[in-house]
Amino acid sequence: MKKYAYLLALAFSLNTAYAATPLDASIAQLQHEWATANYQTPEKEREAALKKLSEQAHQVSAANPGHAEPLIWEGIITSTLAKYQSKLAAGSTAKAARDLLLAAEKIDANALEGSALTSLGSLYYKVPRFISFGDHDKAREYLERALKVNPNGIDQNYFYADFLLEEGEYAKSLEYFKKALNAPARPGREDADAGRHADINAGIKKAEKKL
Repeated sequence: MKKYAYLLALAFSLNTAYAATPLDASIAQLQHEWATANYQTPEKEREAALKKLSEQAHQVSAANPGHAEPLIWEGIITSTLAKYQSKLAAGSTAKAARDLLLAAEKIDANALEGSALTSLGSLYYKVPRFISFGDHDKAREYLERALKVNPNGIDQNYFYADFLLEEGEYAKSLEYFKKALNAPARPGREDADAGRHADINAGIKKAEKKL
């Protein structure tokens, strides 16, 4: 009986592996390497790690034209890179990330549970309004669209909560931070979930102090 159960599990794992495409494997690798670079790498080394990873992501995008998923991850990695760059370099990097995400949105706005919409929303409220393309109205529109695609997602709720915190909507912000904290776990994304939970808890503390 145990032998049968083992063989059944092995067959299932082989079928799952067979069903995964090379693009799926590349996306999974980018996801894990982004989580490592963004959450586990010493801060002073993050810019270099993310720059290298952005080049790797570009290769995946170039090898898979017409697919939204690699463009989304190239955009996410590029936007994260901008966070760790000097102000002089960050502006053009953020614009490049925006353009990648807009291209992904045109292909499939719902890909990866609306991740292009979430990332565009976060970019529009995080970049400066007056010296770059920052636009809080667009940010709200994109983040609310993302929530319609995946209302229970950890990132969708976290970024909407963080936006609301910046807008001074503290009670509503706290509501969405708590929703993000209770979001379903993402199988295979445990490293990213752990890092995001730290972000969420920090946001909850900020929101509670404002109330």
